[in-house]
Amino acid sequence: MEGNKMSTEEIDAIPQDGPAWQIVGKFPTFTAADEHRNELHETPDLQIKIHYQGPPNRKFYAVKTRVDPRVALEEALNAHRAEKKKRKAKLSKKRRKK
Repeated sequence: MEGNKMSTEEIDAIPQDGPAWQIVGKFPTFTAADEHRNELHETPDLQIKIHYQGPPNRKFYAVKTRVDPRVALEEALNAHRAEKKKRKAKLSKKRRKK
C-alpha cells in the first residue's frame, strides 16, 4: 500500500505570485493559438499559456505571456539596489560640501 501514497512535495507546492499575465493574441481556435504560442516559445525567461475565455456567445482562446517571476524578482532587486546606491552617492556628496 505504500506505493500509492503521494509525496508531500506534490501536495505542498506553493503557487508563485509574480507579474501580471498580458494577452498577446486572441484566436477562434486552439490550433491557431497553439501556433502562436510555439512562435513565442523561443523567447527565454517568458512564461506562456493559452486560456479559454470570453462571454458565452463569443468564446476565444487567449495567448497570455509574462516574465518568469524569478527573473522579474531579480530585476526588481537590481533596480532597488541601483536606486539605493544613487541615494547614498547623493547623500555623501551633500555631506562633503559642508
